[in-house]
Formats: sequence, C-alpha cells, structure tokens
Amino acid sequence: MALSYKARRRWSLVILLIGLPVYLVVAVSLVGLLDRPAFWLELLIYVGLGFIWIMPFKFIFKGVGQADPDAPDE
Repeated sequence: MALSYKARRRWSLVILLIGLPVYLVVAVSLVGLLDRPAFWLELLIYVGLGFIWIMPFKFIFKGVGQADPDAPDE
C-alpha cells in the first residue's frame, strides 16, 4: 500500500520530531556502554548507526521536499 504525499509528509514530521531524538538517546547510551574507543572508531559507529536508522524510512522521506504531485495545476 503506497502512502499519499500528505501522509508521507505527516509521517516524516513524526519520525523527525519524535523518532530521531529517541533513537539518538538510544544510540548514545549504547555507545556509552562501550569502553571509550578511539575517536575515529566512535565516529564510525555513529555514522553506521545513522545509516542504519534512515534505511527503513527512506521511502517516506523520498520526495517530501518537492511540490505536491497530487495538487491541481493552477
């Protein structure tokens, strides 16, 4: 089932305003459990977690910044 443009915009706002802060707290907590690794390794972990977070929601964010394709032409 494909989401409409308005539904994708609403879900993207919910994900960014609620989901992202929750994910950030979880990611920082998990990395904090590790013994302080080297800076580059810690940076690599955060970058990897960032890609893992966005992949399931890629289809929701795709095209949200564009004009509404379902809007009537004026």
